[in-house]
Amino acid sequence: MRKLKIQTQTTVDGFMGAPNGEMDWLQFPWTDDLSAHINALTKSVDTIVLGRKLAEGFIPAWAAGPEHEEQESIDWMNNTPKVVVSNSLAESPWDNATVAGGDLATIITELKNQPGGDLIAYGGATLVSALIAEGLADDIHLFVNPTAIGTGLPVFPATTVPLELAAATPFECGITELHYVPRKP
Repeated sequence: MRKLKIQTQTTVDGFMGAPNGEMDWLQFPWTDDLSAHINALTKSVDTIVLGRKLAEGFIPAWAAGPEHEEQESIDWMNNTPKVVVSNSLAESPWDNATVAGGDLATIITELKNQPGGDLIAYGGATLVSALIAEGLADDIHLFVNPTAIGTGLPVFPATTVPLELAAATPFECGITELHYVPRKP
């Protein structure tokens, strides 16, 4: 069975974005050690899972080839098939992306049961929180930026989520990855 990984940038106080989704708190530039770690994390991945709101900015931004990104990363982001979870879109307006609507647990379970490599979800906040709340994530990779913003879009749902720390990896740029796995009852 395929695994679902969540990879998200977060503040030290647990937010994926400021109240209106602002991301100006992100730590850049990334250092080579962090880039190599991300490449290793995504090596087994062959499908990206996104929420509709994030997809609307994410897919066109990568298609435009962001200047600060390496060509290898741009190619991987553009060439990897995407599943956009949405109950408001009937079909995908983007190349290399399909839309999946309906019950989130059913969508993810069906994707996990298909042959292939792992899945990775980048967000947005509503999707990530729901994936965690429903126990659908196999690995949670929080890339903690050394910034607190006080309020915003939380990574975690408003419920208890028992986790086990699998690894903590600091990087030269000041970001620390906290890799958690859900604790089994």
